[in-house]
Amino acid sequence: MSEDFVTEPSLQRPLEYLRSVLIPTETLEAWAVQHRLFALSHRRVLVAATSGRLIMITRHLISGFDVSDIRWQDLEEVTLRVGIFAADLAIRAGKASDLASQGVTGSRRLDFAGLRKDQAQAVYRICQAEDQAWREKRRVRELEELRARSGGIQVSSAPTQTSMAGSDALRRLQEAKQMLDARLITDAEYEAIKAKIVSS
Repeated sequence: MSEDFVTEPSLQRPLEYLRSVLIPTETLEAWAVQHRLFALSHRRVLVAATSGRLIMITRHLISGFDVSDIRWQDLEEVTLRVGIFAADLAIRAGKASDLASQGVTGSRRLDFAGLRKDQAQAVYRICQAEDQAWREKRRVRELEELRARSGGIQVSSAPTQTSMAGSDALRRLQEAKQMLDARLITDAEYEAIKAKIVSS
């Protein structure tokens, strides 16, 4: 935790508010705040990377805050430009196509200019790590879905058609449960996969 961030009086309340919106299992990984000089025409912005999302807090003119967030799985692109005095962070996010957010499409771009350099770099590193982690999760999930659609591994010689179908269904159910436990799929997706396997 950066000392100047914690001891600067004007940032005490935004940091407290940020901590108050974290869910019980969520941890604050890094944050970045705009230099005063870059926030002359608007209220200062605080960007925070947590274990589950990216949070943006903007102070109101008189009192209070606006909070918005981006789930890590919705992150599409993050760029960082570091200058002499400050850093600019640009984020593009969409909506991941899963059963929990079906039908929602489109993407948005957020630009944060004049952030403190070391803080912006810390947020950027976490964004990059989360982006890579979610790309790998999506890749694994796509492979599993492809396997499920094709009926799993085909066994050329089996004693009976019924025993082969039963053992294949059991294996596919176990794989789906492992994916759920590893948080690669949602509860709704697991139930849909289970229903499909049982009905086939």
